[in-house]
Formats: sequence, structure tokens, C-alpha cells
Amino acid sequence: MTSVLVPAARFERWVLNFRGRHGETGLTVVDGALAGAADDGSTFTARLPFAAAYDGLPDAAGFAAGVAAPGDWGLLLVRKGGFAVARLAGEQTVASKVGQRHVQGRTKAGGQSQQRFARRRDNQARQAYEAAADHAARLLEGLRGPVVAGGDRPAVEEVLEDPRLRHLAVLDPWLPVPDPRRAVLEQALVDACSVQVVVTNADDS
Repeated sequence: MTSVLVPAARFERWVLNFRGRHGETGLTVVDGALAGAADDGSTFTARLPFAAAYDGLPDAAGFAAGVAAPGDWGLLLVRKGGFAVARLAGEQTVASKVGQRHVQGRTKAGGQSQQRFARRRDNQARQAYEAAADHAARLLEGLRGPVVAGGDRPAVEEVLEDPRLRHLAVLDPWLPVPDPRRAVLEQALVDACSVQVVVTNADDS
């Protein structure tokens, strides 16, 4: 079983390629998702982004046309030492901030030196999370729609513990991004708006 994110503009082609690899594929709509079952036993389940339910015909073009980003939503990416926050209207970025904070790596030292190093590293990480929370609170204040998150889960969860952010509704998919940079943020925006497809090949064990 594999999961892929497919931009709406490429979804019809993706379904055609699936049929090319696995044979004639029947499409159905099940529980708000578009499901495909091929002659060779392979299947896929495609879901609209932002937890939207699809209730149209079992058709790839119609399903792709159902992809729409909310009028007001946010993106939060956090890893140790780096973060990216964006507020969006549809697919247009309204405001964003990308920041880095230095967090030391691991050390081979032992004893008290290692303990001091660990405390310093924890303090640096905490400061980085506080900076991420400050910018998220500023950019996402009064947000009416959902938030898509990614990066390091414990880091994101710690940022979201800030009382100013506890009202935010975080939706799947979780984005496994590297250290947030501007290019990473731009790709995450594309991924957040993409169709979420789970594929099970007939030969999967």
C-alpha cells in the first residue's frame, strides 16, 4: 500500500496511467471518495483535500473538478530550528513567514558536559518553537478555515500547545517535509491542495 498526492490538474492522467498499468478499472463513489478497482486486483481510493466529501458521478474529470481550497486556511510546518507559516485564500498566499533558529546537534560528550549540552539544546529548541508560535498566532489570528501541518510531529504539537493556537483545526494529510525553507513551503502549498490517493497493488504482500 502506498500513498501519493496528485495535483488536480494531473488526476485524470493519473487514472489513465493506473488503467494502463493494471487493466480496465471500474470507478465507484464510496464514503465521499472515488474508488477504483482494476482487472488485476489492484485498487485505489482518492479523497479530496481539506476533508471534503465527493458526491458526484464516478468519473475522474468530475472528481478533479471537485478539488477546491477553502477561502481562508493555514499551513504550519515545524522542525527543530526551522518553521514556515502561511495564510491562504484559496490557492493564493495572503501572508507567510519562514524562519530558522539554530539548534545544536547531538554530542558525543558524556557526564555533566552532556547534561549541560542537552539542557542548552532543549532551550534552543524551545525558543525556536516559541518563535514559530508567535508568528503562527500573528498570521493565523481569526482563521475561519482549517490548518494543514507538516514536519516533525512532536515539534508541531508543542507549537500548537500555545493557548493562542489551540482553536486551530488541523486536517490530514500530514506533510513529511524537510527543514522548512521558502521552496519547501511552496511545495507544501501544492501538496496540501492535492488529491490524496491510497494505492494497493495486487502483488502487495
